[in-house]
Amino acid sequence: MIKLLDSFFQLILTIAFILCIINIYNITAVMKMNIIISNSSNQPIYEQIVSQIKALIISGELNEGDALPSMRLLAKELRISVITTKRAYEELEKEGFIVSVTGKGSFVASKNLEFIKEQQLKEIENHMQKIIHLAGLYGISLDELIEMLTLMYKGE
Repeated sequence: MIKLLDSFFQLILTIAFILCIINIYNITAVMKMNIIISNSSNQPIYEQIVSQIKALIISGELNEGDALPSMRLLAKELRISVITTKRAYEELEKEGFIVSVTGKGSFVASKNLEFIKEQQLKEIENHMQKIIHLAGLYGISLDELIEMLTLMYKGE
C-alpha cells in the first residue's frame, strides 16, 4: 500500500513539474513578443496585436517555426478578450505570417520575402497617402514634397 502511494505521489510530482515547464515556456513566448496595447489608440486592439507581431516577424525577432503563445494565454497576459486574440491570429494566418495547427498551436510561417516586401511597401504607401492628404490641405506642392522627402532621406 505504501509503495502504491509512493508511486502515486511521484506521478503527481512529475505531472506538476511538466505543467510548470509548459507554463514557463508559454510565459517566455509572451515575454519574447513584448506586445504593448494602447487603449487610447484609434487602432483596434486586434490590429495593434497584428501589426506588432508582423513587425517582430519581419525584423527577425520571431523566426520561422517559433511558437506563439496560445490565444488564451496572450489574452490573459494582455488582459483582453480571447475573441480579440483569436481575431488577430486569424488575420495573421490569412496574411501568411503564421500557421495554426489544431491541437498544437500557432507558429511563425516560413518567410516569403516578396510578400514581406509587399507588406512593407503597403505600409509606406499608407503613410504617404496621409502626407499627400495633409499637403493638399496646406497647399504644399508636389515639388515641395519631393524636396522635403529628399532632404529628410539624406538626413539633412
